[in-house]
Amino acid sequence: MIIKSLTVKHCDNAWPKEKPWKLSDGRGLYLEVMPSGSKLWRIKYNYGGKEKRYAFGSYPSTSLSQARAVREEIKQKLQDNIDPSAEKQEQKRLATLNAKNTFEAVATEWHQRNYDTWDKRHAEDLIYRMRKDLFPAIGNVPISQLKAVDVVAALRKIEDRGAGEMARRALQMTGQVMRYAVQTGRASTNFTPDLKGCLKRYKKKHYASLDIDKLPELVKRIRKNEARLYKQTSIALQLMMLTFVRTSELINAKWEEVDLDNKIWIIPEHRMKMRQEHMVPLCSQVCELLADLKNISGKREHLFPSIPRPQKTMSNATLLRALEKLGYHKVMTGHGFRALAMGAIKEKLGYQHEVIDRQLAHLPKSKVDRAYDRSKFLPQRTKMMQDWGDYIDKIA
Repeated sequence: MIIKSLTVKHCDNAWPKEKPWKLSDGRGLYLEVMPSGSKLWRIKYNYGGKEKRYAFGSYPSTSLSQARAVREEIKQKLQDNIDPSAEKQEQKRLATLNAKNTFEAVATEWHQRNYDTWDKRHAEDLIYRMRKDLFPAIGNVPISQLKAVDVVAALRKIEDRGAGEMARRALQMTGQVMRYAVQTGRASTNFTPDLKGCLKRYKKKHYASLDIDKLPELVKRIRKNEARLYKQTSIALQLMMLTFVRTSELINAKWEEVDLDNKIWIIPEHRMKMRQEHMVPLCSQVCELLADLKNISGKREHLFPSIPRPQKTMSNATLLRALEKLGYHKVMTGHGFRALAMGAIKEKLGYQHEVIDRQLAHLPKSKVDRAYDRSKFLPQRTKMMQDWGDYIDKIA
């Protein structure tokens, strides 16, 4: 049906037929009436010597005046040498791509690709933090459209609950995900390095630890066990005191790592914070405690299996509750034994910082020192650990 110019009445009265038919409005715009009764807007145009069709809506959802406005937009695109249909297909493709490549999707992919290279506990902590702090705020945003203001808003929410350190880590994780997105072609730039200044300055809190002059009382309370702790919990506290390893390194220790005959405990690199194998010389006091512990958990893989759930290991919370029962709530932690040992060994036994630092498994700041094997100072460390065990006996 040929009409010089459509009216609303023409559109309303266009009834379906057995086959599709058209109502033309001129300059390529027409309304195609389908046998089902639907009325679809189309624009016919030429591009690159070929006749093409552009579909964009249905009547009456898209009114006649709106359809004419779209026709003018199409004509302008053609003047700018843009193919409207090709542009529409590209927009659909990008929309589909963005729907698949949200921040959460890319972050999850990055996490899965790197999972095997990380310590299991670290990997699980990363995804937990992202699910708690990042995904609710920016998870659904296409990563190509993610803006600095979106990330800053997410970080501010974390800061508002007083978790300054968590906000810093969240920014670090976001940066790693953005770098991966750039490397895989899902984002053009990584803007996160410019966001460091947006975080509040805060004083990092150190783990609670006692003063050196309170060490004798702590030793006495642990050994007397007046709080009636489980024997293996009491032994764990004593080993924390005598070996001053990190809490996770102790509670996840396996019997296969301990050589009582040669008085050495070798913690494998995958369990160490710095990913380097660590040697812990065992003084005679530690060997006695381990021999005692062997009667309790020696048939199991780990030194400290959980009492209620033997298939798992003792938790850090167990040690914190034990210290609380001993009267050290919020004034002493498992990590606090490390600071306490360093201060006491320096002040009371006169050992050099470097020897103690290596026994604490700190990564040397000097690149030259990093090249040396972790067994450096092992003879001095072996003597120091026995001197430390003897000193603990003396003050008890």
